[in-house]
Amino acid sequence: MFTEEQTDLIDFFNQNKQKLIQEWEKVIVTTEADPFKLKIHENGKALLEVLLNMHNMSEQELLDFIEKIAIDVSEERVLADINLGDFVYNVNLGRTVLYSSLSKVGIPWSVMQDAINKINFCFDKFLYYAVSHYSAAKNKIIEEKTMHIDSTHQDRLTLLGQMTSSFIHEFRNPLTSVQGFIQLLKADYPNMKYLDIISSELDQLNFRISQFLLLSKKELIGKEKDFFNLNKLIDEVLNFLYPSILDGKVKIRKELSDDITLNGYADEIRQVFINIIFNAIDVLNHDENPNPTIEINSCLEEQSIKINISNNGPVIPAELRKSIFEPFFTTKKLGTGLGLFVCKEIIEKHKGNLECDTSPDKTTFSILLPVAAASSNDQEEEIS
Repeated sequence: MFTEEQTDLIDFFNQNKQKLIQEWEKVIVTTEADPFKLKIHENGKALLEVLLNMHNMSEQELLDFIEKIAIDVSEERVLADINLGDFVYNVNLGRTVLYSSLSKVGIPWSVMQDAINKINFCFDKFLYYAVSHYSAAKNKIIEEKTMHIDSTHQDRLTLLGQMTSSFIHEFRNPLTSVQGFIQLLKADYPNMKYLDIISSELDQLNFRISQFLLLSKKELIGKEKDFFNLNKLIDEVLNFLYPSILDGKVKIRKELSDDITLNGYADEIRQVFINIIFNAIDVLNHDENPNPTIEINSCLEEQSIKINISNNGPVIPAELRKSIFEPFFTTKKLGTGLGLFVCKEIIEKHKGNLECDTSPDKTTFSILLPVAAASSNDQEEEIS
């Protein structure tokens, strides 16, 4: 049985239902683009019906009733693509309108306090169910879009892999012939100028072709792992890049661990160092740093060697940090966006890891590679 005061409250809500909804509609935030704008009145009425029936239901029945309305309304809000903050604000405006009307009922404070508690319970549960469903639905939409983007991106890589594997091998045939004739010329004319430069440039072209072949997951036929000295390799890279280092007036600071032997593809690791150091030189050339510096240091970490290549150029913006190792991502006008992606592929193929850390003072690329076994006769682990 209802108390007299509760009956008065229900009668008041019934008699003033239309007026309360109209007052709420005057203050809510809406947009012309909302396809469900005309249903706002109906939704306000449904929410008021909850309050009119809350004394007739058990708590579970009340929760089920609230949840059904909340899910229906949140579905509309998802389709309308409304800001979640606007939605919560509008619901709480309805609560405020009800509060302001309670003073006109003329019921004792004890009954009014009980009414306020029940109104809060209904509105809080409504918001909980609506926001939870809204968030879950939005997350599902985002996941579906992400899956579509990933699928499209993967299809793009697969297509590129098929294209590169079909015609880049055709490039390699004449390139191999040219390299062979260069070796013959070196043997016949050891003092001929520019042969070393031509040979070096052909090696670079050969590696660029290999970069595209990596996208199709193809390995070069006849290519074998070998043991090589890390420090010697770094020195070779610095000598190769010396003209660029000199032209950019870049200081090189080097602090390397004792001679370390690695087992893998020396030409690929060499290209990793070339790409990262050359990128650093390029960044410093475009920065107004009065003391452009590249630091290269290495240290042993258990069975691995860690090589840090740092530069004191500008910080990498936060929005770009997650993308720098992705294929086709580049900030250079003529860049392919494959340099760092291939570097990471090479390092991971060698059972290592490549990471980047950046701050206003320094940007560091950290390479972690496993050290080769003490003896070259030890059984080699296959590099997959």
